[in-house]
Amino acid sequence: MNTKKAIVVKGLKKYFKKVKAVDGISFEVKYGELFALLGQNGAGKSTTIRVLTNLAVPTDGYIEVAGYDLLKDPTNVRRNIGLVAEKVILYNDLTAMENIKFFSRLYGIKDSISEERAKEFLKLFDIWTFKDMLISKMSTGMRQKVNLARALVPDPKIIFLDEPTLGLDPVSTKHIRDFIVGLREEGRTIVYTTHVLHDVELMNVDEVAIMSEGKIISKGTLKEIKKHFKKAEIVEMETDETLAKDKIKGKILIQEGGYLKVEVEDIGEFLRDVAKLNIQIRSFKTLEPSLEDVYVELSEGSDNNVEKGMRNTLNEEVK
Repeated sequence: MNTKKAIVVKGLKKYFKKVKAVDGISFEVKYGELFALLGQNGAGKSTTIRVLTNLAVPTDGYIEVAGYDLLKDPTNVRRNIGLVAEKVILYNDLTAMENIKFFSRLYGIKDSISEERAKEFLKLFDIWTFKDMLISKMSTGMRQKVNLARALVPDPKIIFLDEPTLGLDPVSTKHIRDFIVGLREEGRTIVYTTHVLHDVELMNVDEVAIMSEGKIISKGTLKEIKKHFKKAEIVEMETDETLAKDKIKGKILIQEGGYLKVEVEDIGEFLRDVAKLNIQIRSFKTLEPSLEDVYVELSEGSDNNVEKGMRNTLNEEVK
């Protein structure tokens, strides 16, 4: 039993006849980490989550969750995990509270305890007053909040969130995003899948794995991934006068009056040249590439880390 890692995945494969939905991926997640699986539809994210949560049998590979071998001890794996899937796992003809109690009983949790925990989460999500409303009568955002509460009531050590904000309005998305960050701060282990790059950066995930066509094509912290793909520096500066273009060594992206945005190969050389101009600099900062910049470069196969022969487009994800 591995007591140091919440999740260990080695050579995971999941094939559907000739479709290689997940094709030999490996990664580890530490306890207390917020780990993001990033990729467009077709990347293999949801299939990976289905295997890790015991909803699909792997074609090959070794998987350990919460210290238990997934195939040899699935019962103990299920006791330690919670899942919020892209598709809401709730019964439409039951109320929010009835759904939570029903699923809690599957974990052996008494109604009195599950109701107490449900009250805590539903109040936090600002939908406690709707606890007796049928799921079929709720909005998409409300259903997803109940779905999240349903997964958290059993108090799982490891939480899998598969596109939890898909289809939600901006306010509900921010609410759930902030809540996920709070769970991480409480020491929960979270595996989060998304194709929304903005969400990953806002939540400041501990580590991210970028998937494409069933493979992991880049993995590390956001800082590590951005640094690896940083081929040039982007500089923003504002001066007290407009600089002549022949005095600027670099690719000018924007120049409006004293404002200048330029791409430079050597930041040190650029600064030395600017110092020689003897001008007043009002502001100066460098910009690192966004996660979107990195993802576009990866998905287009322009970096050496992307496996040869990988197509530019992604297939429709196999669920």
